[in-house]
Amino acid sequence: MRPNVLVVFLDDHAQWALGCYGNTEVQTPTLDYLARTGVRMRNAFTPTPVCSPGRAAFLTGRLSSQHGVHDYLNVWDPGVNERNWIADELTLPEVLHDHGYTTGLAGKWHLGRSFERAPGFDFWYELADERANQEHLDSPWQHFPGFRGGYNRHAVTDRAIDFLRARDEEKPFYLHVGYVGTHSPWENRPERHVSRYRQCTFRDVPDDATYPFGRMASESLMPTRRDRRETLAQYYASATEVDEQVGRLIDELEAQGLRENTLVVYTSDHGLNMGHHGIWGKGNGTKPYNMVEESIRVPLILNQPGALLGDQSRSEMVTHCDLFQTILDHTGIALPEKTLRERNYPGRSFAPLLAGGHVRGWPQEVYGEYGNLRMIRTRTHKLTLRYPDGPAELIDLAEDPRETVNLYDDPRHQNLVVDLTGRIERYFGQYEDPGNSGLRVASLPQHNMEEVWRFPDTDSIWWE
Repeated sequence: MRPNVLVVFLDDHAQWALGCYGNTEVQTPTLDYLARTGVRMRNAFTPTPVCSPGRAAFLTGRLSSQHGVHDYLNVWDPGVNERNWIADELTLPEVLHDHGYTTGLAGKWHLGRSFERAPGFDFWYELADERANQEHLDSPWQHFPGFRGGYNRHAVTDRAIDFLRARDEEKPFYLHVGYVGTHSPWENRPERHVSRYRQCTFRDVPDDATYPFGRMASESLMPTRRDRRETLAQYYASATEVDEQVGRLIDELEAQGLRENTLVVYTSDHGLNMGHHGIWGKGNGTKPYNMVEESIRVPLILNQPGALLGDQSRSEMVTHCDLFQTILDHTGIALPEKTLRERNYPGRSFAPLLAGGHVRGWPQEVYGEYGNLRMIRTRTHKLTLRYPDGPAELIDLAEDPRETVNLYDDPRHQNLVVDLTGRIERYFGQYEDPGNSGLRVASLPQHNMEEVWRFPDTDSIWWE
């Protein structure tokens, strides 16, 4: 039987906020264990550093300028939520379902029509929409009531475990678990966790000067940001709490004897700044939008005992588009040639790396976009272009890891600017769909930076 796949997809869990990625104070023992006995990708990136586009990139294996989702989707806007924004795409769960997998989602979707099962899913527990959490869908799966009054990470895990216990044991499964615990507002986390962090030094979080290439998002929307220490204590507590929930999932797999035939993947839709560079947020934490390292780097841990070579820390540069291809490769599923031509996938499988091997000619750079912003990130430099009029940034990451000096107009670096600009243009020229291109951003409806959305019947403000 093909391997099972469990994908734990976080919201705002930055790469720097895990012990296995070098944080010396946050406690994430389950994730550290999975990294130690599995594969940790040190240089994993999101193609777009904001929620909905980052999720769409993983689920479709394609860029924003292909699938057309360029910004976060306000799920409480009926006009937004009535549409499935990736309806024209071929998603990972659809492919797996067509190859005999039982498929389920527990947690966050954030790509529209959260009140109904997305194509390719047998089981659906979406935490954001009241209608979805109060109705029974026309499916063999029970649809469970939601949690009124805020986010309930236990309900997400409970429903995921229900899926694991009710599945057809004769078929492989794909389970997508979407926690949002690390998302703002950073308050009201369990005191048993928060209390342990209030005495931390937070030495792993640079208290940087203000981002030099734009203005900050309004701090008035998130009062918790005004107390740096308390906010960080709450965020660290969130990471520990999520770690506990992942532990529950691993325990269930082990209890059912599924660990050795289940690929476990842990990642996040994008990174996060918690005061880094003076920013509180991700790519939309500044205006113009940013591509700082903390925004674009994501954790990526893969674990399957006996199938993956454990205790690996890989340096290859990978994105969520590559992860899409890797999961298909690992499950032994090859897309038809016609699909490959029509979809024009930018990602490549790094499955050989998971067994300790190599992939010949693996790229030494990654690309990103956010609306009319496009970026190339090499081993040593990062070029960010904003079309058509800038501003643009060239950063020497080796000499200036805190990204404080813009070398774009420096005469000594013009050859590099020309080279990297050409590479960006060739890359997007190869992969973008002109009808969905981010360069059409000026003619597309745009979200205002100060937009907020609220859970029904609560005062919890969620910044996207």
